[in-house]
Amino acid sequence: MLVVLSGPTASGKSSLALSVALEGPLAQQIEIISMDSAQVYRGMDLGTAKPSAAERAAVAHHLIDVIDPWEAYSAARFRADALNAAASIRARGRIPLVVGGSLLYGKALGGGLSALPASDPDIRKAVASEAASKGWPAMHQALALVDPQTAKRLNPQDAQRISRALEVFRHSGKPLSSWIAEQSPSQPAANEEALVWISLEPRQRSWLHERIACRFRHMLEQGLLAEVAALMAHAGMHAGLASMRAVGYRQCVQWLEGTANQALHSDAAKASRDDAGSTTLRDDAGSTTLRPTADALEARGIAATRQFAKRQLTWLRAMPERQVFACDEANEKESARQALTDALYKSAAAASRLK
Repeated sequence: MLVVLSGPTASGKSSLALSVALEGPLAQQIEIISMDSAQVYRGMDLGTAKPSAAERAAVAHHLIDVIDPWEAYSAARFRADALNAAASIRARGRIPLVVGGSLLYGKALGGGLSALPASDPDIRKAVASEAASKGWPAMHQALALVDPQTAKRLNPQDAQRISRALEVFRHSGKPLSSWIAEQSPSQPAANEEALVWISLEPRQRSWLHERIACRFRHMLEQGLLAEVAALMAHAGMHAGLASMRAVGYRQCVQWLEGTANQALHSDAAKASRDDAGSTTLRDDAGSTTLRPTADALEARGIAATRQFAKRQLTWLRAMPERQVFACDEANEKESARQALTDALYKSAAAASRLK
């Protein structure tokens, strides 16, 4: 039995987890397993709101800084890594607590993903190279020829999912849709572990929106753009990588490339300087678009994060088994803390019985 503390971004998950791990009856007995698809990347610190060095020194954290941002990481790998981390934590007589908002990872942890072929780096690189010359809409058309069912549900610009679907087909000779259909949803996964979900969700969206705005502004003030620029300077880094499509990072990459307001109208678009000295992008038709301002970047980052939080809430509300606590109501914060503590006690007791 594993306890999962989840909720949308900026809902206070990390704060509650650290509080329970440092204070109260379970102080110094808990280790945290991060369930965050962006915190696995080294060097992506500010935009992922990683715990500080002091917080990580006070409470052990797992599955943070696992790979470089030009490498691939999957939900299946997360499941294996998280279960291994939980086993290691329990072997030391401590209690694992999974914390994060990457809900596909949560689904994988509960054994709810289809068994698919392992990732093939060579095929993935070949697909990326082909896409660089042809574009992702063309790759989407290629996918439609071999797996129309999967292609139908994907946006032609969804590079990550198109790439994975083509990789699966080229590796196995079988469409991704067939792999998914062949796995019975009622079939339990090997080594499946029961999950207890505790979710922090706001009753008032405005409360969450304000926190999201404050947090993204703080990230920019702390140097998020410089962090992204340094990452993009590495060989092998490009905007199409899964790491650089993470919310906040994608908007910064677009800003740095001068494409945050809109894509260039054509590959022949040219940069010129207007009389005021601000960067203007001019296409062959003569239309122009100013390079986005810092205010525009802030607005886009906040809007993207709000949309991300909305998707997280939609996913969470499809999970009737979760225990929900209003993170925007003071009287429920203590209730959430008590529920989390009780669940962790039960998790520890269940682990002891299995020894």
